[in-house]
Amino acid sequence: MKEFLTTERINPEKRLVVERTKDFGEIYDIFNIADASSQSERCIQCGDPFCLNKCPLHNYIPQWLKSIAEKDLEFAFKLSNEPSPFPEVMGRVCPHDRLCEGDCTLNDGHGAITIGSIETHITEAGFKAGYKPEFPGITRDKKVAVIGSGPAGLSAATYLLRSGIAVTMYESADRAGGLLTYGIPNFKLDKKIVNRRVSLLQEAGLKLVLDTKVGGNITFEEIADSHDAMFIAVGATKGKNAGLAGEKASNVYAAMDYLTAIQKKNFKLNYDKKFDFKDLNVVVIGGGDTAMDCLRTAKREGAKSVTCLYRRDEKNMPGSRKEYKNAMEEGVDFVFLASPKEIILNESAKAISVEVIKTNLGAKDESGRQKMEEIKGSEFRVNADVVIMSLGFNPLVPLFLAENGIETNSWGGIIINEETYETTTAGIYAGGDCFRGADLVVTAALDGREAARNISKSLLK
Repeated sequence: MKEFLTTERINPEKRLVVERTKDFGEIYDIFNIADASSQSERCIQCGDPFCLNKCPLHNYIPQWLKSIAEKDLEFAFKLSNEPSPFPEVMGRVCPHDRLCEGDCTLNDGHGAITIGSIETHITEAGFKAGYKPEFPGITRDKKVAVIGSGPAGLSAATYLLRSGIAVTMYESADRAGGLLTYGIPNFKLDKKIVNRRVSLLQEAGLKLVLDTKVGGNITFEEIADSHDAMFIAVGATKGKNAGLAGEKASNVYAAMDYLTAIQKKNFKLNYDKKFDFKDLNVVVIGGGDTAMDCLRTAKREGAKSVTCLYRRDEKNMPGSRKEYKNAMEEGVDFVFLASPKEIILNESAKAISVEVIKTNLGAKDESGRQKMEEIKGSEFRVNADVVIMSLGFNPLVPLFLAENGIETNSWGGIIINEETYETTTAGIYAGGDCFRGADLVVTAALDGREAARNISKSLLK
């Protein structure tokens, strides 16, 4: 260990831009054992590890880095899979630069440990070696229903099954995964990775019910009557509007609608052909990871031009620096310090451009963020054949919530006891984006894990 003075930080190899933009395959190679071990040996084994503390799941990062440095893959696999429901997913999609790697002690001049890439290596190499997460089988006489199969739902199912509790999961889509399947493109997360985890849970006893909308195909009351507890994990997929004139035009789309349609296309399912953007000028409004996903997807779909409009500068973008860099490499045009004011329509009420005004960043406000100020008289237009709005998400509020005494707040988030994850109706729990609003996969996984632990504690006392 502590080889940071003689070994530099390296990142996994990326496919060449000219190759990777022709398909939706993952762009990063997975570390081999030599690279994973040498990078792990750079860890200085802090007494109070910032990386572990910054990780929402409090993953045993220093411990599995030490195990990989010592080439003890089996122990590293067990350590990695203990506090995390799907570390091979986290290794691919977590914004490590803002979390564990961002707080690595070696960031001070030496380059952080490549924690995310090593995390991916551990599970992928472990699966290849024949290791599997351990489940006891269904050993209890309790049953829990999980509504939604996204990261929070899958996490809750994982830890309930580890407690020997039977789980039935209800999903309205044709396959499990939620955001992991239909919201994150294949070039970041191959769907075989998601399917493998779901299959492991099914082997452990998960009953998965697809194409089933609670409140439609089956009532909430039917589920409640046949289970001892419920966990609601319906996510947040309702796109926020900017309130711009012209944003209701037929060629102005919500980010999640676009990403879902193209994923269906990649699955060779029926999809709405209006989302074929080949040879079109595509403008995306927003600067988060979902915006990057839309931009990079449009490039792969053969758009004539792909432009991102963001009202602040690149340093203030809310998404991962890695994803921004990848988008830049792939030919996305970024227009910073440009605030959209109106979507210009033609005589057929179709969007043809976005009018923006230049901005600058002034003094910091009470939150510590610089105030955005518009520059009077600096308006200009960006041509667009289609516009994608990627400004964040709010939860869709199912009718069954209010009908069953489950209260929501002013923006539709489910109100819970933040210590127990129980809603305002006893025996019904919730977590993930339907509670937090649109957030990270890792925080949804945390909610599912902690809710499952509280459900288990309540049912098995």
